[in-house]
Amino acid sequence: MAPPTESELDFVDEVAASFEREGMPLITGRVVGWLLISDPPEQSAADLAEVLGVSRSSISTATRMLTPGGLVERVRRRGERVELFRIAPDGWSRMLAARYARATEFRAVLEQGFTALDGASDARRERLSHVHELYRFLESELPALFERWETHRAGGDR
Repeated sequence: MAPPTESELDFVDEVAASFEREGMPLITGRVVGWLLISDPPEQSAADLAEVLGVSRSSISTATRMLTPGGLVERVRRRGERVELFRIAPDGWSRMLAARYARATEFRAVLEQGFTALDGASDARRERLSHVHELYRFLESELPALFERWETHRAGGDR
């Protein structure tokens, strides 16, 4: 495996910064950034640690955060003991679908706020009402958006 170029490392750092803005640790974003462009696409924890210049425990922590949502998956090659990581073929879709499924959960939480503010003035309920309406909208519109994406991805919308 050839060492990454400065341009590749710059890209990895930009992905990391984007993930950090979303509240994720930098190393998690760096792992995603490298897995997006690495050759081969499957990388061992040792490979990731070497390329990114971090400890294996940092890689372990990052991959534990990335695998449950389906963005990154663990794979093994037949006959080899080393566990490899890669971006799952449909990982981004699964990650976003899981994130947007939480819109329903949060909308329900917001409805508890209306109960808590029962009898309160309209002014107190207004902020809550705006956020609730946004989440109701997202909850109703996102399934159709994902259906259109799947149709597009399958080649039916190109």
